[in-house]
Amino acid sequence: MLNLPLDYLYRPAQEGVQKPWLLVLMHGVGSNADDLFGLADYVPPPFHVLSLQAPNRMGPNAFAWFMFSVNADGSRHIDASQEQQSRTLIAQTVTAASAQLGVPADRVIVGGFSQGGIMSLSLLLTQPELLSGVCVWHSRLLPEVLPAQASATQLQGKHAWISHGTVDNVIPLASGHAIRAHLEDLPVQLRYQEYACQHTIHPQELRDSMQWLAEQAGT
Repeated sequence: MLNLPLDYLYRPAQEGVQKPWLLVLMHGVGSNADDLFGLADYVPPPFHVLSLQAPNRMGPNAFAWFMFSVNADGSRHIDASQEQQSRTLIAQTVTAASAQLGVPADRVIVGGFSQGGIMSLSLLLTQPELLSGVCVWHSRLLPEVLPAQASATQLQGKHAWISHGTVDNVIPLASGHAIRAHLEDLPVQLRYQEYACQHTIHPQELRDSMQWLAEQAGT
């Protein structure tokens, strides 16, 4: 068992892989580690899969990386201290898992759905030295983390899969466009895709993002 700061579920890479990768997944608000662990069977065999559980309990089997409220104009106000605490725990968890599994940072992908994707993006932008790239589904960019964004030099060569639903009824498509616009201004190798779905991972989206992961691992 891995000794990590956050609760998790784990699936090892295929036995015999010479240079395994690590995929760290984070669920959306109100969910738990079981959610994205359900994707493990689709993840390419070179990857260890680590599905993390957020530290803030909302109810039975329901957790959040940070709490937030939605204003009348549709904008959101987040608990910034919770976000910072969660981001610190995620960074510590990624670092510890990398060390314990013997996977260097240049073979680590961090990803997530919705709020888990928010945390993935925030980690990439503020601590890019911990990972090779991100795989983000149906998410948004936190303006609160931008003052802590790393330099363009530090982000050089990082990779990003970003996808969104054209009729997402929870996080509007405009949020996906905002992520795309922000990353296009950085030296990040971006793959951006849209799918005809609401706030859920479309079957073709899953296939395409898993293919992207396989390409990262050179398979």
